[in-house]
Amino acid sequence: MSDNQKSITRPAAKNARPEWAEASRIVVKLGSALLTCRETGTLNTQWLASLIDDIAQLASAGRDVVIVSSGAIALGRHALKIAPGPLQLEESQAAAAVGQIALAHAYADLAKTHGITAAQVLVTLGDTEQRRRYLNARDTLLTLLRFKALPVVNENDTVATSEIRYGDNDRLSARVASMIDADCLVLLSDVDGFYTAPPGLNPDARRLDVITEITSEIEAMAGDAGSELSRGGMRTKIEAAKIARAAGCDMVIASGKRPNPLAAIAEGAPCTWFIAPADPVTARQRWISGQLEPKGTITVDAGAEKALFRGRSLLPAGVSAVSGKFDRGDAVIIRGGDGRELGRGLIAYATKDAERIVGKKSSEISDILGFAGRDELIHRDDMALHRMHRTAD
Repeated sequence: MSDNQKSITRPAAKNARPEWAEASRIVVKLGSALLTCRETGTLNTQWLASLIDDIAQLASAGRDVVIVSSGAIALGRHALKIAPGPLQLEESQAAAAVGQIALAHAYADLAKTHGITAAQVLVTLGDTEQRRRYLNARDTLLTLLRFKALPVVNENDTVATSEIRYGDNDRLSARVASMIDADCLVLLSDVDGFYTAPPGLNPDARRLDVITEITSEIEAMAGDAGSELSRGGMRTKIEAAKIARAAGCDMVIASGKRPNPLAAIAEGAPCTWFIAPADPVTARQRWISGQLEPKGTITVDAGAEKALFRGRSLLPAGVSAVSGKFDRGDAVIIRGGDGRELGRGLIAYATKDAERIVGKKSSEISDILGFAGRDELIHRDDMALHRMHRTAD
């Protein structure tokens, strides 16, 4: 999150939890069962309009919102008049191709009533598992947010195969939340939280308001039951919570079976919060420093070293040497002139391009490489520095 975003004063309902009131970037996941009418198979436009009203209010308070939306297959199935029952993969892909158009138009039209531009972003599993595609998807989403657009993300069902697809949007939404360093992930469901047992089957089931650790007991409480239109049950929500919490993102399961569901969360409506153990920056730094194999080394001069520990990005001008074989998005070791490891980061250029711009000004990159790349060799948001080396400003 930028310093400007963090400095914004955001009005919040009196009963709002701090995890909601202080969230600058929010990902909201919507399931097919909420977006489509079971009886007709058409879009639940009135409910979706109320949700967009909530999002417009958040946007007006300076908060970023990304939607992860299901519904394309359900809508396309209705339009193509496909009979009830399980779909073959090619039928799902055909239905998605039709439904994605209808869904995109609906989001665009409703967002436009608030002066907001909606954008459709279709992703596959490879877009988050492969680093270069991950970075491209991340850059696209962050750029859309910078332009105050409303990104609407969905799995690209028209090209995904049964072997490489997510299979549910709960986990996809958690990956998106992790990708963009979101503060809060909202899973809107047909139930108002996580229960000790399925509330429809067990009269003694009780909702857990706050979960601070996902234990084996919590996992045992999760079931696989989902609605006819939904691929995901409570177990996929627990998997989503693991992904989100590991990225420092709080997650909430709340009811979507009411109008203005986000406003209801702010007002203290019943729900279940999964509290993250760390903020997104700390989690991302831990991931960069400890869970990625470094592919090369970047050696910096004394001036660049001081700048890094003052929170600056690493510019090519401050680099004295490059070694190793890496591609854009790979992890590299950052060393000082005396060989000390200062930290690690995700490089913005492949080896050959990095070698060509070492020691050069950022304004020269375009002329040297023949394309307009990033000004930074390693952006400060993609860097994890060792605390022992931090220096005072």
